[in-house]
Amino acid sequence: MTKHSPTNNAHVNDFIVPRDLLAKYAKPGPRYTSYPTVPVWNKAFDAQDTQKIYTLNQAQTNPLALYFHLPFCSSLCWYCGCNVKISRNDRVTVPYLKALEKELIKVTPFIQHRAISQMHWGGGTPTFLRPEQIEALVGMITQRLSFTEDAEISIEVDPRVTTLAHLEALRRCGFNRLSMGIQDFNPRVQEAVHRIQSLEATTELIEQARELGFESINVDLMYGLPHQSVESFKTTLSQVQGLNPDRIALFHYAHVPWMKPAQKLINVEDLPDADTKLKIFEFAIQHFLNTGYRYIGMDHFARPEDELAQAQTARTLRRNFMGYTTQADTDLYGFGVSSISEIEGHFIQNKREVDDYENAMDEDVLPTQQGMWLSAEDHLRKAIIEALSCNGYLHFETLAKRFNIDFHVHFAKELQASQALAEDGLLSIDAQHIQVSPRGQILIRNVCMIWDAYLAPEAPAQLFSNTL
Repeated sequence: MTKHSPTNNAHVNDFIVPRDLLAKYAKPGPRYTSYPTVPVWNKAFDAQDTQKIYTLNQAQTNPLALYFHLPFCSSLCWYCGCNVKISRNDRVTVPYLKALEKELIKVTPFIQHRAISQMHWGGGTPTFLRPEQIEALVGMITQRLSFTEDAEISIEVDPRVTTLAHLEALRRCGFNRLSMGIQDFNPRVQEAVHRIQSLEATTELIEQARELGFESINVDLMYGLPHQSVESFKTTLSQVQGLNPDRIALFHYAHVPWMKPAQKLINVEDLPDADTKLKIFEFAIQHFLNTGYRYIGMDHFARPEDELAQAQTARTLRRNFMGYTTQADTDLYGFGVSSISEIEGHFIQNKREVDDYENAMDEDVLPTQQGMWLSAEDHLRKAIIEALSCNGYLHFETLAKRFNIDFHVHFAKELQASQALAEDGLLSIDAQHIQVSPRGQILIRNVCMIWDAYLAPEAPAQLFSNTL
């Protein structure tokens, strides 16, 4: 039997959300990059817990994934929600790279017998590093760990600071995927968020990357920024179409100045209202579908032949802190400030401040900030939320057998709550499964919130952005 994702046979009009549902569902909620979500992780979780997880996982032999956080940027984008450190002095990277090497030395004994099938460098701006520093960091890694022949090795680059010399160094080091931020090409929007980036510079970088043989080039866009409208964003989408990216991430700007003080520099009166934001998103979905992309879920689009789209059709798509992935059950080891590891389903987060991270490594202590040991119930609900957010499909009997439960008894309350979403057209539900509709894909955070045992009836606005 052919497996269908929510977007296989969808018409662009299926993604229109009736405006009477906007007020009902536009409320604070998690993005579910993890479950349980970061705000409920255990603050008492410490380096000893990390050591225990590393030790338990040492018996595994399957390939794993690595994430390296390079937090430095030379200029602050006012919308940014990432963990960044602003500096124009590239010497700040020297003690940080030494700290990364010390962390590698501490972790390597637990994982050196396993091949690396995926590595991603995020930031910040990883190409804040000089080309020779990039090669030095890769050398630190490869002298201790080996990679599979078909490893996916990706990095986030900023076209404003990334040079041809950077790209050449990355290719020499084995990087085969690039992800670059654009957000919006409109000059007025760029000025309002303090990120001036020309179409010409972005185009040149992408052309250079393709000439050097990078296999996949992804771009990041953002809607909900100041001065954006459907008409203005049409122009950006047309310009992005000319770049012909392999994947596109279209993120919803979360205005949370109480968490990210730099956002106070954005004039709140210039932000589009909820209806305008939704119209921009709906138009973007229509545009991407009409130009040959598949809506993967939440905020990602890929071409039908892309492995993400194929995995979603097969209902094997997964999601971790690096985004959507085809690598099921791959342990993720995070290195650097604020990085997150997911090992045997348990979570570990490193120190959030650069100084704290570097001090921990100087003291030869694992730089743990917080984490969480997942219970059996956590693992069960995590599997449900991942199935819904990645593949838009939940088969009750599969979960019942895997976790040895009576699904309808165990989740009677959640199934009843899901009926209300079915009445609003977000999903279909019967005795055997839940299938998320195209409309439900747009509101997938709301669909997932029903299954979140830690979420209060009204999610605190101070913790989460609105789902729309």
